[in-house]
Amino acid sequence: MHHRTIPTVALALGLGVGLGHGLSSADWSRHAHAAEAALPTTATLQSEEQELVRVVRQVSPAVVGVSNHDGSASGVIVRADGIILTNAHVVGDDRTVRVSLADGRRLEAAVLGVDPTVDIAVLRVNASGLPVATLGDSDRLEVGQTAIAIGNPFGLERTVTRGVISALNRSPRGLGLDELIQTDAAINPGNSGGPLLDSRGRVVGINTAVVRAASGAVGLGFAIPINLANDVVHQVLTSGRVRRAFLGITFRDLDPELAEQFDLPVQHGILVWEVAPGSPADQAGIEPADIIIGLNGEEVGMGGDLRRILRGLSPGDTATLSIIRGTRRIERNVRLGEIPGP
Repeated sequence: MHHRTIPTVALALGLGVGLGHGLSSADWSRHAHAAEAALPTTATLQSEEQELVRVVRQVSPAVVGVSNHDGSASGVIVRADGIILTNAHVVGDDRTVRVSLADGRRLEAAVLGVDPTVDIAVLRVNASGLPVATLGDSDRLEVGQTAIAIGNPFGLERTVTRGVISALNRSPRGLGLDELIQTDAAINPGNSGGPLLDSRGRVVGINTAVVRAASGAVGLGFAIPINLANDVVHQVLTSGRVRRAFLGITFRDLDPELAEQFDLPVQHGILVWEVAPGSPADQAGIEPADIIIGLNGEEVGMGGDLRRILRGLSPGDTATLSIIRGTRRIERNVRLGEIPGP
């Protein structure tokens, strides 16, 4: 991709020089000044463009590069005393990473905590007075409103793309993540961990993934809602780690095709595939082939529902599972455990 882009840029520059052939230096100077004067400035931009420029200038200093032995990605400063958000998959198992600030400094960052269930990592650099991005409220997002992504795709620092919020509460197959924001603002390798902004420059999401079909279709970018990410920050800074409730099963989402294949009595829910020995589910009597259709009175139509409800519970809580076993509907109380830390 880099090798294709660079010649294209060079060709465009070459055409620009060629058009000046035959002009005197004085004529060329007049043409150059006229062309420069014709370029848009903040004063001549439309109001919508002015607002976009303002947002970019406001937030870009808080966007950082994050790198380790696996490659480089993005992050965003959320506290002036050095707290940075990025993706859990960006830092992996590392306890320290390198962070590149907008002012040119390269600092070592400690990984304070990660939550793979929402793909968020919290970092800290030893610095103060840093530029900070303002956090928004992802619960108030509406489909169709402006979305702005800033990050470092392919190492191109603080690249800006714009689109809209395409959908909310997405659970793309294969990602293992739920409640995602979908956007058509271009997200590419290296954008992971960077901010997704609203039109006022407030962070509403942390960019995490892009889905490309075999046909090459684009426009399917996803971000973690900032309210989920902020919960991780709060837990890490107050208790030093993230505590998540643990059930101890693997499962498959139930759909009409799977229900027909196994001659199941319902077409929605989650089909228990395996139960970890000694886990809370095992102790509560959950069995493979059980179909979970509810948790604490809330409907479970797919795995994302189960994960979302579990995120609202704590280790040690007792939860009630509604289950289809054979042709019978039963309920089982389970005392939730804790997902082991990294």
